[in-house]
Amino acid sequence: QAAVKGVDDAAGRLGVKVSCTGPNSESDIADQVNMLNNAIANKPDGIGLAACDQSACLEALQAAKDAGIPVVCFDSGIPDAPEGSVYSLIATDNYGAGAVAAEHLYAALKDKIASASSQLRVGEVNQEATSESITSRGLGFIDKFIELATADGKTVAVIGNEYYVNAAQGANGDEASADIVIEVAVPAQTTVELCATEASVILNKADTIGVFGSNQVAAEGILTANNNLNVLGTDPNTSILAAGFDAGSVIKGAIQNGTMFGAVTQSPLAMGSTTIETLVAIANGETVSDIPTEGAWYDSTNMNDDAIAPNLYD
Repeated sequence: QAAVKGVDDAAGRLGVKVSCTGPNSESDIADQVNMLNNAIANKPDGIGLAACDQSACLEALQAAKDAGIPVVCFDSGIPDAPEGSVYSLIATDNYGAGAVAAEHLYAALKDKIASASSQLRVGEVNQEATSESITSRGLGFIDKFIELATADGKTVAVIGNEYYVNAAQGANGDEASADIVIEVAVPAQTTVELCATEASVILNKADTIGVFGSNQVAAEGILTANNNLNVLGTDPNTSILAAGFDAGSVIKGAIQNGTMFGAVTQSPLAMGSTTIETLVAIANGETVSDIPTEGAWYDSTNMNDDAIAPNLYD
């Protein structure tokens, strides 16, 4: 709905006619494909597509290309799309968004880190280690946290999931002697419950000062783990600070009541408006390219601001 608002705002500003359709849920893949084929049959000047499945739309994209209808993808790309069918991808810079979470969490923990006389631990829970969006966010957080800690003269070791350990940049310590250990956990399956199990292990450690969940499932897993532990809060001197990603009623409620320190939201409002702007540019004969959108930090102080609130779904 936030993307639709962005679409409508841009359409009104640019004076173009737009029809927005979508399935009842992201799992209704066949319904979305039918909607896409119907849109192609109506021969519009362009189509904006947030694909629910990366492979289900391939035949329809070929049909759009054959009909001379440009397609702009937003929110998620289609790596195997027929060549020339997708003119632009408008999606979150996931690596940069993960870095935004690290910047805010590190700033809140900076004094505690500076005055520490023993090793400290920061956790990260990722729902998996395969998709570009999740891995980029996770690595963006790790790399930025290492960069900030190193600039303050601290050594950092990364432990846990092998993918993230091997891909992390800038680690300059080992687990035994590092000033800060970043522990990365990935559950066997993508569920809130299994993310909670992984988060519980990290939250139970006496040296843990912060934790990051790189999407809604992981963040809700951290909050679920905290239901039994009650160790999260917003004061770094008395609690563990948790940063999340995306929104949803559980995360929003936890930020409002002071359980979660804050989170990073994507910008569906900007994705929607930029999609229309890009399609209009294509219709006017302009050359376009992929356009990254930024992640924005929100917490209890700004989550109701006009620039943030439209992006925070329930």
